[in-house]
Amino acid sequence: MRQSLRLLPLSLCIALALPAHAKDDDDVNWGLCPVVDALPGFDQPAPPEGGSPETRTQQPTDIEGDELQDLENSNTLIQGNVSLSRGDQALHTDKLTFNRDTGDYVAEGSVRYQDAGMRVLAERATGNQDKDRHRIEDLQYQLTSRRGNGGAEAIEMHGAEGSLIGSTYSTCDPAQRVWELRARRIDINTEEGMGVARNATLRIGKVPVLHVPWLMFPIDERRRTGLLYPSISMSGRNGFDWRQPIYLNLAPNYDATLNPRYMSKRGFALGGEFRWLYPEGSGIVSGNYMPHDNLPGDEPTRYGANPPEDNRGIFQLNAIHRLGGSWFARANLGWVSDTHYFEDFSNSLYGLSASRITSSAGVYGRGRHWEAGLMADHHQLADYTLNERSLPFDRLPRAYLSWEQPLGWLEAGLDTELVRFEHADIEQTGPDLDVPGGSRFDFKPYISLPLEGSSWFLRPKLAWRYTGYQLDGSPEDRAGEFASRYGVALTPDLIEQFRDDRPTRSVPISSLDAGLFFDREATIRGDRYLHTLEPRIYYLHVPYEDQSGLPIFDTSPLTFSWGQLFRDNRYGGADRQSDANQLTTAITTRLIGEDDGRERLSVSLGQIKYYDTSRVVMPGEPPVQQGKSAWVAEATIAPSDRWSISTAYQWDPKFHGTNLASLRARYLIGDEGIVNIGYRYRRNPITRDDLFKQADFSFLYPVNPNWSVVGRYYYSLQDHKPLEQLAGVQWESCCLAVRVMGRRYLRNRTGELNNSLQVEFELKGLGSAGQDTRRILRRAILGYDRDDLYLVPPSSVNRTDRDLVPDPTP
Repeated sequence: MRQSLRLLPLSLCIALALPAHAKDDDDVNWGLCPVVDALPGFDQPAPPEGGSPETRTQQPTDIEGDELQDLENSNTLIQGNVSLSRGDQALHTDKLTFNRDTGDYVAEGSVRYQDAGMRVLAERATGNQDKDRHRIEDLQYQLTSRRGNGGAEAIEMHGAEGSLIGSTYSTCDPAQRVWELRARRIDINTEEGMGVARNATLRIGKVPVLHVPWLMFPIDERRRTGLLYPSISMSGRNGFDWRQPIYLNLAPNYDATLNPRYMSKRGFALGGEFRWLYPEGSGIVSGNYMPHDNLPGDEPTRYGANPPEDNRGIFQLNAIHRLGGSWFARANLGWVSDTHYFEDFSNSLYGLSASRITSSAGVYGRGRHWEAGLMADHHQLADYTLNERSLPFDRLPRAYLSWEQPLGWLEAGLDTELVRFEHADIEQTGPDLDVPGGSRFDFKPYISLPLEGSSWFLRPKLAWRYTGYQLDGSPEDRAGEFASRYGVALTPDLIEQFRDDRPTRSVPISSLDAGLFFDREATIRGDRYLHTLEPRIYYLHVPYEDQSGLPIFDTSPLTFSWGQLFRDNRYGGADRQSDANQLTTAITTRLIGEDDGRERLSVSLGQIKYYDTSRVVMPGEPPVQQGKSAWVAEATIAPSDRWSISTAYQWDPKFHGTNLASLRARYLIGDEGIVNIGYRYRRNPITRDDLFKQADFSFLYPVNPNWSVVGRYYYSLQDHKPLEQLAGVQWESCCLAVRVMGRRYLRNRTGELNNSLQVEFELKGLGSAGQDTRRILRRAILGYDRDDLYLVPPSSVNRTDRDLVPDPTP
């Protein structure tokens, strides 16, 4: 028997109204929840395959039952295993009475409903199909698309409007109701997609902790203007801290969020964010504004003679637009009101690393054999311990092209750049000091003959580098800036050195890179491996050319590392091209598991042999003496799936001392726990002074499935002071998590330490209250979230501008 009952199953969707505004967080851990469903599965067949909420309205309703009777007054009685199905929906009951004339219906006796997203049990359902009125009494529901369950005394619905009477919602198991959200009445409008809860109460156990007389919330995925969850915290610096995000749904492809904030010790602030998206691109603009901040007045000694004034704020813009083909435009702009801003508005040591803000905008292109761009950038000082002289030169603008093309046996390429350098004036007691800039053209064509086989490669390469300048200012200005920047005396010889305002450099560069690959099968403790041995040599020759008359706009020595063993210049930037007559010898060996293809061991060792003493040096830099460089060693070991150890070491034979030593070991405990041990040491190879010496220990240890402890001890062995100390405890159940941690961390660059106690209550599937401890723990303990272990770490080799071309994907 088939009958059209259009809205009987649909009326039960009102049960979604209460949980619809709950937090849908993909990061929530439901692993501690019982396997048994909150609402037992039905014996009746599951909804038909292929059905979905999107297609159900176009499908008819099928009615089946053991017995069908036509009663008087146009009533039809269906009883005995009554089943109604449409698309992904199915409703079952013991008895269904339907009036063909009036449209009234009554479903009695174990009313059971299920679809792709939920499951419902009720005692009775009544209504009128023609008038679109429905009432469902004494019901329980469970969400199957996401965790959540509850009940209601009754649901009433008339068309697009409806009400829930005596509703409850929780993600906890019914047998262990750790928290529950109750509402005396919830009115729903499905056309508007909004609900209004009256007299809603949040209970932890049996204790009410929050009462909301009136609350409006969405019941579907449509974006709407309204209030988002607030953020509440306490700290010694800010006092009581309340943030109340307000979401503005302006159009389908753009929206905005306002973030008013009140700090009891500091005052009011207003933040905001505007987002847009269209087929060719996207963007975000955000900012924060505080008209008056009490903090500088409360701590005057920390700010010195120039405390931040009123109207403090920050501005950020990130936008991308695809121009078609291989080209796209991108802008990253930023601004802060004062150099104390990052420290005053950051609550951890992680916000102290930005000494400047770099704004850039440009048009970029990428092809199979080329990269090109036209861009500009500007730097703003954001660290009160520095002055403008520490800022790099602005590039206003910069055009570059990198091209590489196979030509039969040969390979030809070109790296070229044209850039205009300018610098902000340096503030001082007298008139501000003007820093002379200039323009630079760098042109580097090359040709190589890459030869290779299955077990060897040979890559001879010949390049020619030409660099020319057009400089601003007088010789006295250029020499004076050079003397001030590098701390040398301003002498007549130095002025004469910068006499030429159009200096040039032209030098050939030749190199030979060759290597072999040996491999064999090896068995270690019963496990089969592929064992490789990879010797490599790299010869570089660059004749000397005097470059003392060239300015230094964006060039500095690269940190010596494994990658520098195979570079044709020990400087980053085009202002200096090192002379060289050197040979690198290196070897790498690996153990690769034949069963899973994982690299279990990788050990590399290399050194440079300098046949001549270098003559091209930076100011204050001693030449690289004839002889041998420091040994560079790197190793990575993974003895098991749980252990991972990586280390790097540099030993200088000239001084019989260590230049660099680092160790990082990681051990995974069960499915959640982790222990990290790290040590980092670096010495200045020129002055032999220690640059830093740090030890780092962090862990997440699960005591049992519910309890775990976390901690970090990050210590500077050089300064004999902690950089961060963290200890905390976590309790987690199926639907509730509580995190309590104490922190002592470096608050500012003057070395002051701050103490804090942070607490967070997370009601899974609903939201959280307190400070965002999870974000802090993820940054302090690598692997706190296991997904973070698979992020690609930054390269240890200093990147060039070519590596900094932005990704065109928004």
